[in-house]
Amino acid sequence: MNALEEFDYVISGAGSAGCALAARLSEDPGTSVCLLEAGGPDKSVLIHAPAAVVAMLPTKINNYGYDTVPQPGLNGRRGYQPRGRVLGGSSSINAMLYVRGNRWDYDHWAALGNPGWSYDEVLPLFRRSEHNEQFTDAFHGQGGPLNVTYPRHDSPVNQMFQEAAQMHGLTANPDYNGAEQEGSFLYQVTQRDGERCSAAKAFLTPHLARPNLKVVTQAVAARVLLDGRRATGMAYHQGGQLRQVRARRETVLCSGAFGSPQLLLLSGIGPQEELQRHGIAVAHALPGVGQNLQDHIDYVQTWRVPSSAETFGVSARGAARMAAAALEWRSQRSGRVTTPFATAGAFVRSAPDVLVPDLQLVFVLAIVDDHARKLHTGHGISCHVEVLRPFSRGSVGLNGTDPRQAPRIDPQFLSDERDLALLLRGAQMQQRIIESSPFDGIRGPMLYPTRLDDPAGMAADIRRRADTQYHPVGTCRMGPASDPMAVVDAQLRVHGIAGLRVADASIMPTLIGGNTNAPAIMIAEKAADLIRAHAPL
Repeated sequence: MNALEEFDYVISGAGSAGCALAARLSEDPGTSVCLLEAGGPDKSVLIHAPAAVVAMLPTKINNYGYDTVPQPGLNGRRGYQPRGRVLGGSSSINAMLYVRGNRWDYDHWAALGNPGWSYDEVLPLFRRSEHNEQFTDAFHGQGGPLNVTYPRHDSPVNQMFQEAAQMHGLTANPDYNGAEQEGSFLYQVTQRDGERCSAAKAFLTPHLARPNLKVVTQAVAARVLLDGRRATGMAYHQGGQLRQVRARRETVLCSGAFGSPQLLLLSGIGPQEELQRHGIAVAHALPGVGQNLQDHIDYVQTWRVPSSAETFGVSARGAARMAAAALEWRSQRSGRVTTPFATAGAFVRSAPDVLVPDLQLVFVLAIVDDHARKLHTGHGISCHVEVLRPFSRGSVGLNGTDPRQAPRIDPQFLSDERDLALLLRGAQMQQRIIESSPFDGIRGPMLYPTRLDDPAGMAADIRRRADTQYHPVGTCRMGPASDPMAVVDAQLRVHGIAGLRVADASIMPTLIGGNTNAPAIMIAEKAADLIRAHAPL
């Protein structure tokens, strides 16, 4: 691509939002789209075989594998922040759980001064994206590009979780994306025919032959090109060269909660003090860029189980099972290789007077320790609990002016003591569930023992081991012009800069009550409608 090439739209980041947005905009053959992605194509079997998530999540395979700055709330530890670096972004390396959040979340966004973002207004966008193999009702879509179903492998251990959860007052709720969120369930996943259905596979790769769509991989966005207060395209690094691509209509950032604020800052758009600290000329002072970082703080408890239990683990029996499973998956695309490991869960309220679920449980058929970076022999079961709407707020800044350098990530985990109190309450809930009678036949000792009658000890273990559940948002917050910390308006236009939008999870003013992949795709669907409505006839 030469420096003079132009497109109607230039998009940075081929993650969940970027893939969906590029596909939707290029549906119009009269519109040209260029999509830049820092990573490579999504051709690896590690992406398409769902169980191979365990090879990518703890490593740098298709993964930025960022670290946070030391976190005082986590005893000074650096947190780990895996992010996808490949077509499909984090949807190519995640656990594939399809979760939308709660109706309350979107109505709250609208109440904050963001018209068009209420639940009733975004539900059609979720439905447009979706093809759900199980649910055919007013809450779900058929015929959309994103396939949603159950994995082609189940375990009786999942039923133990369901029974135990119901013993503790959590009613069975098969469709947590439907009328009610609260209850226990089996997770639905973004898979199709036994393979991962990432945003790339759903939206982008079926349309790579479109003559009006150009996807440029190994292209690290460097900065937004500006002509005064108007965005005119993007500069990017590729193959040792700094190149440019021009946007006739709009430039859209879809680089995520870390990448989009980093790109704005490198372009001279952001808090003056942060720009001046790195010697970047201030093109537009926008104090909210990189602020308002929110993430789901997560705590995992693990119990050992015998290898005879239908779980996953490092053992002779486990190796034999997986060898047979690999052959089954290769020939039939079914069996254990289709597992996301995170298979069952629940949305719960921490107290009876809480209006909507504020805690999420994720049950895993394996030993989980430090994002699978610490391996243990044997088999186990784990349960995650996360605070859905944390009070703590962090930030994203720069470590330097080279866009290939990782951004400075500071989630400020547990800086608000209310988050610790909620996480402790949730940990006590999940320990009671796993230590109840349905698990008596398989449950062994805890990997990191805690006692229900020792909340101080459990709180100390939380500070020793809690970390992200991989859902950073909010660093390019959506809000009206009257909000001094808003970065984009309800049309996703960057305040004060023409021709520039942000369309990814960074625009969320508050973190939703659930996983963020499906909402990021919804944001892209919304952005496509907003952009097309603004496009010249």
